[in-house]
Amino acid sequence: MQLQAPGPWSLLLGRLTLDQIPYTNPILQVTFAVAALIGLAVIGVVLYYKKVGYLWREWLTTVDHKKIGVMYIIVGLVMLFRGFADGLLIRTQQVLANGPHAPGFLGAQHGFLPPFHFDQVYSAHGTIMILFAATPILTGFQNIVVPLQIGARDMAFPYMNAVSLWLTTAAAALVMISLFVGDFSQAGWVGLIPLTELPYSPGTGVDYWMWAIQISSVGTTLNAINMIVTIVDMRAPGMTWFRMPVFSWTTLSTNIIGLTAFPVLGVALALLGADRYLGTHFFTAGMGGNLMLYTNLFWIWGHPEVYFLILPTFGVLSEVIPTFSEKPLFGYVTMVAATFAIAGISWLVWLHHFFTMGSGPDINGFFSVATMLVGIPTGVKVFNWMFTLYRGRITYTVPMLWAMFGLFLLLVGGLTGMMLALPAINYTVHDSVFVIAHFHCMVIMVVCAGFAGVTYWFPKLFGFRLNEGWGKAFFWTFALGTITVFSAMFALGFEGETRRLEWTFNTAWKPMLVIEEVGMVLYVISLALFAVMLVVSIRDRNKERLSADPWGTARTLEWLTPTPIPFYNFAVTPQVNTRDELAWRRKYGLDNSKPDAYEEIHMPSNSGLPVILGACAGIWGFAMIWRIWWLAALGLLGIVAIVIIRSF
Repeated sequence: MQLQAPGPWSLLLGRLTLDQIPYTNPILQVTFAVAALIGLAVIGVVLYYKKVGYLWREWLTTVDHKKIGVMYIIVGLVMLFRGFADGLLIRTQQVLANGPHAPGFLGAQHGFLPPFHFDQVYSAHGTIMILFAATPILTGFQNIVVPLQIGARDMAFPYMNAVSLWLTTAAAALVMISLFVGDFSQAGWVGLIPLTELPYSPGTGVDYWMWAIQISSVGTTLNAINMIVTIVDMRAPGMTWFRMPVFSWTTLSTNIIGLTAFPVLGVALALLGADRYLGTHFFTAGMGGNLMLYTNLFWIWGHPEVYFLILPTFGVLSEVIPTFSEKPLFGYVTMVAATFAIAGISWLVWLHHFFTMGSGPDINGFFSVATMLVGIPTGVKVFNWMFTLYRGRITYTVPMLWAMFGLFLLLVGGLTGMMLALPAINYTVHDSVFVIAHFHCMVIMVVCAGFAGVTYWFPKLFGFRLNEGWGKAFFWTFALGTITVFSAMFALGFEGETRRLEWTFNTAWKPMLVIEEVGMVLYVISLALFAVMLVVSIRDRNKERLSADPWGTARTLEWLTPTPIPFYNFAVTPQVNTRDELAWRRKYGLDNSKPDAYEEIHMPSNSGLPVILGACAGIWGFAMIWRIWWLAALGLLGIVAIVIIRSF
């Protein structure tokens, strides 16, 4: 039985009315103007250079794993900047709204964000940064690098790879649409129960959050299947399991987590959707429901998701550090074993997110020990990287600087994580900004690895380097901003500041809040430097011709192909002889050898169907959010029709 949401409803537009467009909000007016100007500028450039046909033929309809990976990263970077803007709003609101006499602006009693708007901002910030920024960026690296590292021409299922991308893009578009049509969830990125139930969130915010995550989860699950099959079945001759680069190993373990964890999230959101749309009581306080059921299901997915992000990060570090130390990775076998140990333990630690719920000392003790066990394989990795650096010929290029700062944040985040693994300490700082600072150290480590990967593999993909001078300026400003913001946040956590506060009463917190804001200003400067780096690099792109290995010290198979990489990857499928194949060939003078004979190459054709399927999924999600049932039926019919057409 359908549960009718409060408010007006029409057959044509469902719950959608002009009142749902917040055109009177000055913050959203400015946001819309900026977004419109950027959009018009992009469209203008495309039309001026007559690239519409080129973009459709060569990019939007592509099934080439490299171009799909680049588009994943572009989506992730766009959402990263949106998530950063939300973070800037949060920090600015808190520094302005401190103390009982803090002034109010733009209709807010304190600061400039009313409570309902602030709740949407912090909910969107967490959701975007984890699911729509970090996840697509790392998925993009995996798409680009793994087939090259294992000697494959493409992914096992190129068409499904494109479908995964466009489902993720459609979900990200729904999150962006919520800025201007309706609102976003006010229940946090975790979807706090019972706040996500219809009586407490009768608007469309929770529905935007729920359907965006549900659609992106399907895309992530399909990508996980594709990655696993590619690594298992598409390796080049001689590429045995223990000749695979560590990044490919971390990708395999990551996607095993993705394949097993994201369906759990899908089930949790499906049950929540049944509560909101059909009137069931899976997660309600009455009628036989259980609020903690949702919390357990969410974090059974949520903590493996943390390692879904962190393990590829470890893979990037394991590629960058040996290259710029000019040494093989120390302890390769133990590094692989530690990777799968972390992946396995990740399923045993979720309850440490709610030690305070009253499970008792036995259960809390078990999950405390399980959480601390993660430190053992992680410590193995840290020492292996340190021994790789030991007595190496270290070159502090931009990728290496990002890798080193990521390693520093891993130590800070890991050690504070060990503190939180102890229930006694956890009770003291639970729900404080100390926990937020810990988690941000881990997530920003992922961001650092992302920038390390971008600057490391960029010249291989595009045939020119990113400017080293501007890149280092960007790095140092970003690193200083990170240390400034989160040092102050750790201190505020110990001083008792609770997270998710739109207004804080304690004026003693003011100095640390100001320091946080100074750090955010440094972040803004770093983003400007990032933009300058891109512009200068593109301007100077023809000043230097790059070899197959632009760094001169890379060790793995992807650097054996020409620069930039052709669509078929390898003219001849390579025969792998050892673990660090390029380093071995360089040693014996075989890195520039020509094949005796060439082979016929068969590559999959481009297809517009994945783009259309993604659009249908986005339409279906939007229609479900606004309860426009006829439009939802059309979107679903389009998805089914494309699946049927593709089956012939």
